[in-house]
Amino acid sequence: GHEMVGIVREVGEKWKDRFHAGQRVGIQPTLNVPGHELDTVIGFSWHSVGGESTHVYLPSIVMEMGCLLPYDGDAFFNCSLAEPISCIVAGLRANYHNAQATHEHIHGIVDGGKMLLMAGCGAMGLGCIDIACHSPERRPRRLVVTEVDDARLARAARMFGLSYENGRADGTVNGVDVHFVNTSGTEDPVAALKEYNLADGQAETGYDDIFVMAAVPALLSQCSDLLAYDGCLNFFAGPTDKNLMAPFNFYNVHYMMHHVAANSGSFVDDMVDSVDWIGKGILHPEVMVTHVGGLDSVADTTLDLLKVPGGKRLVYTHVKMPMTAISDFAEKGREDPLFAELDRICAAHKGLWSKEAEDYLLANAPKIEIGEPKEIIRERAVFL
Repeated sequence: GHEMVGIVREVGEKWKDRFHAGQRVGIQPTLNVPGHELDTVIGFSWHSVGGESTHVYLPSIVMEMGCLLPYDGDAFFNCSLAEPISCIVAGLRANYHNAQATHEHIHGIVDGGKMLLMAGCGAMGLGCIDIACHSPERRPRRLVVTEVDDARLARAARMFGLSYENGRADGTVNGVDVHFVNTSGTEDPVAALKEYNLADGQAETGYDDIFVMAAVPALLSQCSDLLAYDGCLNFFAGPTDKNLMAPFNFYNVHYMMHHVAANSGSFVDDMVDSVDWIGKGILHPEVMVTHVGGLDSVADTTLDLLKVPGGKRLVYTHVKMPMTAISDFAEKGREDPLFAELDRICAAHKGLWSKEAEDYLLANAPKIEIGEPKEIIRERAVFL
């Protein structure tokens, strides 16, 4: 597990001035060791260090690279989602635009610009909506989110306080003009999406920043026609096809300054800011969580991850509980009062997980006996 939060139990002499027992911490799992950026990842590169462990002795390199991060928030689960949030923050920062009359690249989305999120109602898409609307850095003035499934669109709109009807939802979120739209069956999706910008009264109806959250060639080609002058397309989705290709208008690359960006993972600065913003309540990563379970559910959940639809699966390592969709709490609650109360709590929070739900679960769910830490495992990757 590489998305995690924990409590410091002991601190060695070397780090006693920076950390203390009882402190809550998150981890930037990608250590970015020069020359081994893709090989030093907590949860992957060490057999005994990861979020699915009950006790962990952190290799010194984690602290040396500045990747153990103090967390001041009041809920554990929020910080466990800081890693995927940091990847989205990194994506927003990876976009760039060209300064006029210079060769300078201005990093980040256009502040007060027009932003389009294609296939944006999955877990990472919902996180992107939240950050686009609440980031203390740059925010668009308009955000249009597409999907092809009414249920996903309705759920997403509800999370952000909007009402979804007849294939769309329109409203304002923290000052950002937000629109959810179902593009399935639309004869000309490009023209339909450009219509949202007609209200600006300008001939240019394209988007300054476009994020694609599904590795679908047709979407990428549509984005080529949807970019505004100096528009940046961020291919955020992680493809599995090593030969993925899509037609792209290179006339517009030359004359309209269209360009493409992408990122995989995040850097320490992205993670530091994500942990800070989550701890301060600026961001709301709970929109990403669809399932909750205990440590006993981890193995089967991992094996079935691609077979069971949903967003982030939240695991509490001290709890015994089957991995359960939040939407199934009510049904399970007919026979189990634990799920009945969890359903009541989540319903009071727009169907989302919350600190109240976490506190109730930790106080009332069956516990897993985790015992005491084992002997120190002095493990290092073979190439270090």
